[in-house]
Amino acid sequence: MATTTKQDYYELLGVPRKVTVKELRGAYRKLARKYHPDLNPGDKSAEEKFKQIQEAYDVLSDPKKRQMYDQFGFNVPGSGGGPPQGARYGGSPEDVHFDFGGFDFGGGAEGNNTSFRDIFSQFFRGANAAQTSEEREPGTDLEYQIDITFAEAMRGTVKKLSFTRLDVCNICHGEGVAPGDEKVCPTCHGSGQVTQVSGKMRFQISCSRCGGTGHLRTMCRNCGGEGRVSRMETLDVRIPPGAKTGSRVRVAGRGNAGTHGGQPGDMYIVMKVAPHPFFERRGDDLYTVVPITVTEASLGAKVEVPTIDGRAQVRIPPGTNSGTKLRLREKGAPSVRQPGKRGDQIVEVQVVVPKPEDERVRNLLKELSKVDQEDPRQEIFARATV
Repeated sequence: MATTTKQDYYELLGVPRKVTVKELRGAYRKLARKYHPDLNPGDKSAEEKFKQIQEAYDVLSDPKKRQMYDQFGFNVPGSGGGPPQGARYGGSPEDVHFDFGGFDFGGGAEGNNTSFRDIFSQFFRGANAAQTSEEREPGTDLEYQIDITFAEAMRGTVKKLSFTRLDVCNICHGEGVAPGDEKVCPTCHGSGQVTQVSGKMRFQISCSRCGGTGHLRTMCRNCGGEGRVSRMETLDVRIPPGAKTGSRVRVAGRGNAGTHGGQPGDMYIVMKVAPHPFFERRGDDLYTVVPITVTEASLGAKVEVPTIDGRAQVRIPPGTNSGTKLRLREKGAPSVRQPGKRGDQIVEVQVVVPKPEDERVRNLLKELSKVDQEDPRQEIFARATV
């Protein structure tokens, strides 16, 4: 019996042999929308092309069928009479059982005879057509960045965000087909099954025209059969106190809608906090530099320093050197991971030396040098001796 050369499934979908499931799905959807019979009324070539790409996708989207196709192509072993039930081919752990259980091997012939090569593709297509047409896929997550000030990050705020997402079509309610426009499939007469015969083998397979549902439905023109439409929305996003650059706020269910009733994705808001000229954040601690006078550093003092809560006093011990770090407990940033807790504020003091522009200042400094004759570099020279 003469057979018709079938086009390679990968070439038909325009994808490489190592294509991922996600890439395969995207290529199939693009071609399916292009050649769908509802968008090409009366075009027999488009209808035939649509059937071919549906057949290719049904095989390649199923891991076991794809493995068998990659291994044997259209030349399924045992086509001369069929392997015994449960026969196994190949030697890898993922070998596929090609089970003819439930098929009628009687000599009757219903419909047109066809080659086993065609039976291979139609068997695979029919087994998964109904499942593919109603496949529920979860929606993808969305991510947006929000710019906030340092003060907003410390105290928390509410930001209004306008964004675009894929929402459920309000005409077909996510089904992808026009509501109420349904008729019995003339090919299988509503049964969802058709008979194919090859020699003495008779196969009951799912109807490829209706996908095994027994009914034909018109594609929804509002969403192009996708079941989702692009829509602009506005959302009030609550940002908790203590947010920092890179931290995320999750809004459940506000991502893209799923297909055929699949769960929607989530929305993730990513923060970008503007830097502050005085406070530097490291974890939940805030670092600041505060200038003090020579007198305050020598004799000790209590000085006021800025905090995110206002002014606070810090004690300078006598004899404090420039660069000394003092800690203000729980005056840092609020913790996002541990609500109610805060970091510390680390105050680095910087001794400001007076400028000897005034005669009295110069005289006092000279007098001080006579009283305090200690050489601060003596210990350094001792350590630096080679």
